[in-house]
Amino acid sequence: MDVLSSNWIQDLIQAYGLWVLFAVVMLESMGTPMPGETALITAALYAGSTHQIGIGSVVLFAATAAMVGDNFGYLIGRSIGIRLVMRYGRYLRVNEPRLKVGQYLFLRHGGKIVFFGRFVAFLRTFVAPLAGVNRMRWPYFLIINALGGVCWALLFGGGAYLFGEQMKRVAGPVSLLLLVAAIGLAAAAIFFFRRHQKELEQRADAAFPGPWL
Repeated sequence: MDVLSSNWIQDLIQAYGLWVLFAVVMLESMGTPMPGETALITAALYAGSTHQIGIGSVVLFAATAAMVGDNFGYLIGRSIGIRLVMRYGRYLRVNEPRLKVGQYLFLRHGGKIVFFGRFVAFLRTFVAPLAGVNRMRWPYFLIINALGGVCWALLFGGGAYLFGEQMKRVAGPVSLLLLVAAIGLAAAAIFFFRRHQKELEQRADAAFPGPWL
């Protein structure tokens, strides 16, 4: 049996309850690669087939874990992440002007990144630490993150509960499609940045005068 497969997660939920779902989703949201979406769908399918747990509890645990984990991830990015970027960023050609551009883009588009990032498997793991590194305003992050966590838990948890295995079959391709779309947008963003780098750096410097840190 594969570690953290849907069957294994179901066995853990049967043994330890929804705290397994909470732990997996929270760790993923903090920046640890974990199958949070699989755990949510598995818990919802278990709720629908056995009725030993309620779908309301599944959604509540998943949404709360997403919010808690994302806030820990934000704090990690805001503290440890910033220090790592300052120390090792030059090896990745991440200089101060580019750091300012990142902060500027999060200032303008951070809400969309945080909200929609919750629905993309790979991005979901890193969006909260990135928000912290780019010093997105915490109250705004808190609100948008909560909305994203609740909508994600309702959509995938409620969908799996209502539509059963059909949702499980659809979720994988949809997640892959969203990931491909995110990669495409990232590539387009890199192309746009390279073409307008000087302009973006000037805007970022005007928005955040002085040293980045």
